[in-house]
Amino acid sequence: MNDYREFKLGPDDLAAVKRCEQQLGYEFVEKRYLFEAITHASVANTRLCSYERLEFLGDSILGFIVCEYLFKNFPDWLEGDLTKVKSNVVSRQSCAELGESLNIEKFLVVGKGIGVKGKVPKSLLANAFESIVAAIYLDSGIDNVKKFLTPFIKQQVSCAIAGGLDVNYKSELQQYSQKRFGLPPKYRLLGNQGPDHDKWFQVSAQVDKKAFGPAWGKNKKEAEQRAAANALATIKGIAEPFNGEQPLPASE
Repeated sequence: MNDYREFKLGPDDLAAVKRCEQQLGYEFVEKRYLFEAITHASVANTRLCSYERLEFLGDSILGFIVCEYLFKNFPDWLEGDLTKVKSNVVSRQSCAELGESLNIEKFLVVGKGIGVKGKVPKSLLANAFESIVAAIYLDSGIDNVKKFLTPFIKQQVSCAIAGGLDVNYKSELQQYSQKRFGLPPKYRLLGNQGPDHDKWFQVSAQVDKKAFGPAWGKNKKEAEQRAAANALATIKGIAEPFNGEQPLPASE
């Protein structure tokens, strides 16, 4: 059985772990977990000492935490909407982007010939990110994993919403406003831009007396949906997906 406490890291290994900890913003009690999470099978003594097993665990932990976050923060979304966003947030592309944002590539221990021109494949970044999630879980439990992941989850959820998922934001905002204040939300047309054949509209949503960040749309309906998405994002403490978005200039 792979016993972490019997494994001793050398000075170079510990130095690499320390640099990675600084990048992650998390200090491991058991350094071996992190070292294994950034070690590719091409250089490990055995595949059991690579990140493969941790990746398996991290994938499930990430999925669970994202599901719990969506379930608690979007109580009016149906199963289909929750599934669409969850699939986007835990996708291989999203995990690779998160691994890239953490500069995990700088710390990966890989064999020669991995990647093209020294560039690590994005699939490895995704694998390593999931492995690090598992390593933190094994090191200190689920609460610290949630603390580590929540900023990334908020960011990815905002990106998923901005990607045009078929969620009825106006309906959700109406349910929130009616339940919280007993009033429907209002939508204020702030202006428009462009010629008649290519006009964009800017709308802001208002709940009770609070106006939220405006959004542009190719028609009033789209602008209102996006404004509702901005309002819901603010209410839930995540970035407005359509904040500051400007219409493209009309082609000549």
